[in-house]
Amino acid sequence: MPASRDPAAYRLYIEARKVWRSKIGWQFTREEATRILTDVKKAADLGDWGARALMAHFYLRGLGVLESNHVLDADPDKSVEIVRMAAKAMQPWGLYDLGVAYEHGYGEAHYDVDLAWAYYLRAAQLGSPEAQMALAQAYSAAGRRGDEVIMLQCAYQQGHGPAAYKLAVKAGVNGRYQEGIRICQEGVKFGSSECARDLRIMFNQGYWDRDSDEEKDALRPLGIKVDAERERRYSAIYDALEINPDLKLSRLDLILPLPPAKLPPWSGVEDAVEPESYDKPTY
Repeated sequence: MPASRDPAAYRLYIEARKVWRSKIGWQFTREEATRILTDVKKAADLGDWGARALMAHFYLRGLGVLESNHVLDADPDKSVEIVRMAAKAMQPWGLYDLGVAYEHGYGEAHYDVDLAWAYYLRAAQLGSPEAQMALAQAYSAAGRRGDEVIMLQCAYQQGHGPAAYKLAVKAGVNGRYQEGIRICQEGVKFGSSECARDLRIMFNQGYWDRDSDEEKDALRPLGIKVDAERERRYSAIYDALEINPDLKLSRLDLILPLPPAKLPPWSGVEDAVEPESYDKPTY
């Protein structure tokens, strides 16, 4: 996203996005869905790229999952039209989304895998973590493990939750448990519900992936054991992130530090959320 954005349009978009991320899709009333659509479209018309990206998403998938709250039919042609405009402006997210359109052949983007990967590569070069993840998957399939990890690290260093999860699992599978748990904790800060789920599982059952004495013996010195209070807190965070993956839990270590640190009191997930995190440019 551009470093400079019109404050009024950006705020209109952000407030609408907050409402959109506040509930599961079927829980919205028609009035709420209409307000979301109206405000995001207005912000997009005013030129905010985040709002345009969200409108592209709405046009691709529609808005309102029930007959009672359905306010927008899917229109892939309009979605791709917005994405092309973003790609022309060299927006990394637009280049990536256009690659997705070509890979799957929808809207006005005909099926063309080679063109799709050209867009993914350019998007990754410009910093799209989603494109970097796509390249990581391709490198993995080709057996290029070193290049896969480099791409995952590029996305992880940008605070990308899915990349953190992939790196954490890789470390755990290879027996680097301390590294994997640390990355998992960072992934929770980035908003990864998968990382929160795995940490919840660890403190629920005392192991990560394998119910074996070997893994338990390796994890026990790191403080990984059955811990009802830690499991309860990670469970609450997981539930919150499943609804709102926009949350950035930069204060996580203050209210839910990894062992051997003791747990301080907490009043809920909001204690871990970065204040005014929505004031930063977001997709």
